[in-house]
Formats: sequence, C-alpha cells, structure tokens
Amino acid sequence: MIWEDFMLFSLKSATALSAVTLSLVFATETFAADVTWNVSLWGKRRAFTEHVEKLAEEVAARTDGKFEIKLHYGGALSKSRENLDGISFGAFEMAQFCASYHADKNPTLTVLELPFLGVNDLETEVKVSKALYEHPAVQKDLGRWNAKLLMPSPMPQYNFAGKGDAPTSVSDFDGMRVRALGGLGKLMDAAGAVPTSVTASETYQAIDSGTVQAAGFAPHAHLAFKVVEVANWWTKNLNPGTVHCPVVVNTDAYAALPDDFKAALDASVDPAIDHYLATYAKVYDKWWPELESRGITQVEFSADELSAFAEKAGPIHDAWIEEQTANGLPAQELLDMVKKTIAE
Repeated sequence: MIWEDFMLFSLKSATALSAVTLSLVFATETFAADVTWNVSLWGKRRAFTEHVEKLAEEVAARTDGKFEIKLHYGGALSKSRENLDGISFGAFEMAQFCASYHADKNPTLTVLELPFLGVNDLETEVKVSKALYEHPAVQKDLGRWNAKLLMPSPMPQYNFAGKGDAPTSVSDFDGMRVRALGGLGKLMDAAGAVPTSVTASETYQAIDSGTVQAAGFAPHAHLAFKVVEVANWWTKNLNPGTVHCPVVVNTDAYAALPDDFKAALDASVDPAIDHYLATYAKVYDKWWPELESRGITQVEFSADELSAFAEKAGPIHDAWIEEQTANGLPAQELLDMVKKTIAE
C-alpha cells in the first residue's frame, strides 16, 4: 500500500506540474507579440527620440500588444553611421540616421541640409520633410538601401556652443575647428572655419581636449551630449541651418506585415510627431536656465553680420544643384519644391 500510495502521489504531482507548465506556456503564447521589430538608435532617450518612443506605444495600443517595437539605444545594434547599412540587409527593421552621416548614400535628403533655407519652426520642418518623402526620386534613392522613409526627426536651427574666446563677428570663426555636418559644414567652410565630422557621442571629449573649439547642434543635443558642460559661449541667433535625420524601416519587413499591422504603424506616425513637437517645446524650459546657471555667454550677431553670412549660402545651393544634377538627380526640381513648400 505504501508503494501504491507513493505512485499515486507521484502521478498526481506530475499531473499538477504538467498543468502548471502548460498554463505558463499558454500564458506566454497569449501575451507574446506576433511581430517584434528592433530599432537601432544611438545615445540615450531624449527629445530627439521621443517620436520613436511614442510610435512604439501607439503601435502596441492599436494592435493589443501583438506588434512590438523594441528600442535599442547606445548603438547596441549598430553605430549611428552604419544604421542605413543595417537597414539595407535587414539587421534590424527600423533605424534613425542623419543624412549628412553619408551624403553619398542619400543625396536627395541632403537638400534639407542646405544652409539658410528659411525654415523657421519645427512644424514647417515636418511639412517640408513629408513633401520631400513623397517625391519619386527620393523614394528611389532610399529604395537602393531597402529603406522606406517613415517620419522625420524635426530639429530647430543649429547654433554653435564652444570653448575659449567667444566670437563677436562671423569673421571670428576664421580658422576655428568646428563640429559641423552637411550644408552647415560647407557654410562654415565658406566662412573660413575648419569643419569636422566628429560624431555626436565624441563631441564632448573633442571640445574638452581642444581638438574642436565649437560644435553645431540643436539645443537638445547640446544638453544630451553635455556640450554645455564644457562650453562657455553659444551663438544665440546665427541660425544657419540644420541636419536632417529621418526614421526609416526595412522595405521587406514592412511588406511582410499583415495589413492591420501596416495600418497601425502608418496611423501612429502623426500622433508620434505631435508628441515629439510637444516634447521639444519643453526642451527650452531647461535650455535657457541651463545657459544662465552656467554663465554661458549668449552671442548675438548684428543684422548686417547675419546678412553677409547668409549670402554665402547661394553658391552652396548652386554647387549642390550642379553636383546632384550630374549624378542624375532632379536637383533643381527638389530644391524648388522644398522652397515652395516652405513658403506655403
């Protein structure tokens, strides 16, 4: 009887254990996402990535958690300058990058990095970006990398924060080594500066060590990459241009999505952008007090200085048109469309 009782107890225990195991399996299957996408980002979560955060939240809500978008920061999946390459061969499904990181790979997008285009606010930046993304030449350009443009990361005009003697005129940039990318870099070159393409993550060390004297960033990046901790001056009203940094998805991954998941992703873009704009407005609530508390000199150039500086943009626009036309792109058409959209 003892043996029979033991066997009966063992059988009941095994049955109970199996039931628990099956319950856990079913629970896992119930709550696991049907589709998971990985997103390659660099740095930490900040205003620059808030639309991607909101996108993931919206997509999960619209699909009852069946479509999960996982954000990977700090270059965990790829270096910032290699994100477009990662998208091209499907290393991850979504990524953020800046056009000036590899202008030769996405030349059509660099039209939005030309200096002094006249973009005065983030809402206009969103409008002109969306219009550009719809152009067939732009879609073909990104299509070479299996990339579908999903949404922009609108940024305000860049200004320079630096260490050392503060410039009192634009001519004071002559010979100064500055972190400046894309069209902004060309503009600073025309002003006599020496532009470099130091990555955002390396900028603090570059300025602190004296390798670079100043860096052009939007306010959120000056904060996020701690430039304000080593700078003693900032150009308050130079406003020469900005960098264009879209969020893209792998075309094969997008095509493989069920129709309802595609709809959920597409419908989440506008709420994500709205959230980004609202979040970025709050950056200035921290930015101005930060400058004041650190005693950073806010340099304001005269109207005459700014006008002379802006005149240097014309030849840069012309050179861009000539180069991209020679590459077979409708460069004049793209720039005209951008300017028209900005003016509307």
